[in-house]
Amino acid sequence: MRILHTADWHLGRIFHGVHLTEDQAYVLEELIEIVQDAQVDVVIVSGDIYDRAVPPQDAVSLLDDVLSRLVAHVGVPVVLIAGNHDSPERLSFGARLLANSNLHVFGSLVPESLPVVIGDRYGPVDIYPLPFAEPAVIRERIGGDNIRDHESALRRILQCIRARQAVDRRSILMAHAAVLGGKRSDSERPLSIGGSETVDPAIFKGFDYVALGHLHQAQSSGRDYIQYPGSILKYSFSESLHQKSVTLVEMDATGRCTTERIGLSPRHDVRQIEGTLGDILKKAGSDENREDYIMVTLLDRQPVLNAMGRLREVYPNTLHIERPLFGHSTAHAHAPTDHLRLSEAEIFSSFFSQVTGDEMSESETQAFAEIVDALHRGRREVS
Repeated sequence: MRILHTADWHLGRIFHGVHLTEDQAYVLEELIEIVQDAQVDVVIVSGDIYDRAVPPQDAVSLLDDVLSRLVAHVGVPVVLIAGNHDSPERLSFGARLLANSNLHVFGSLVPESLPVVIGDRYGPVDIYPLPFAEPAVIRERIGGDNIRDHESALRRILQCIRARQAVDRRSILMAHAAVLGGKRSDSERPLSIGGSETVDPAIFKGFDYVALGHLHQAQSSGRDYIQYPGSILKYSFSESLHQKSVTLVEMDATGRCTTERIGLSPRHDVRQIEGTLGDILKKAGSDENREDYIMVTLLDRQPVLNAMGRLREVYPNTLHIERPLFGHSTAHAHAPTDHLRLSEAEIFSSFFSQVTGDEMSESETQAFAEIVDALHRGRREVS
C-alpha cells in the first residue's frame, strides 16, 4: 500500500501581514500531482488543516477544492483529523455523509475509536484517527481519573484502541501530538499552558506506522515508523533552512514500512539575509529569487535612512528587519547601547553620509554644531 502522509497545512495563515492562501494553493497543487504520479492508495492529513478555529472564506474554499479534486477527480480516499488549531465541530460538519464518498473527516474525539479500513492486494489496513483533544476532554468522554497531561490522555485512548485492535491486521495510527525530543519551530502553538505536552514515543508501540502532526520540521521520532511530515510551507523565519516535503510511505504485506520525503517547491521561499545595507543592495542585482519572503539582519552600526523602503526596492517581499549592532560602538560591539543616547552629531553624520555618499568635512561638522548650539540657546531663552 502507498500512503501519502502530510500535515500542518494551516490554511488561512497570515505571515508578517501577508495572506498565504495563494502560496498554499500553489504547493497543494503540487501535492495533488505527487498523489497522481505516485499512484497513492490513501492520503492522510494529521491535523492543523486550518490555521485558526474560524478560518477565512478563501481558506475554506481552498480546502473544498483540494479535497474535491483528490477524492472525486483523482479517486483517492482521504483521511484527515483536527489539530490544535482547528475547530473540531466546524471541521467535522457533514463527516458522516462525506465518509460515503471516501472522505473521512475526524474533528471531535470518538470514544469508540473505530478505524477507517483501506484495502490493498494483501488485505485490509486499519487506520486509527485520533483528532487532537485536551486531556480534560478525554477525561470527560472516555474516563480515567489519572489523566492529567497529554501523555496520560493518549495512553488512555490507546488502551481503548488496543482492546479492539485486530492483532493480525496491519495498522496505522494518526495523531496530533508533540513527541519527546522532537525539533521545534517558532511557528508552532504550544499544546498546553503550564502542563506537560510531550509524549514518549514508546506509547505508540504496536502500530506499523504512526502518522503524526504538529511539529513543522519533517523528522522521525524515536523510531523510523513514527514520522512527522512537517508543514507544507515555512511559517516562520526559524524554518528558513527547512526543506518542506510530504512523506510517501510504502507498506508491504507484513506491515513493514519504508518512507521517502518528496520535496515541495513553494511559490515564494522564506529566507534570511545578513549584511550591511550597502552590501545587500549591491548583491541584490545578481539574486534570481528577489520575490522570496525575506528577513534582513542589518549589520550597520549607525542609523540607516528608510531601510525598509530601500530594501523593498530590490526585495519587494522584505517582511522583517533586525538591527543587532545598531548603536554599538566598534570598541564595545557586545555592549548594548540605547540608540536614543546617540548624539545629534552622530545621527546627522550618518544621515549626511547616506544622502550624499560622502563623510562630513570638518567645516560642515563645525557648521552643524553651531546651528545646534544656536537652537539650544534659543530654546533656553524662550523657556
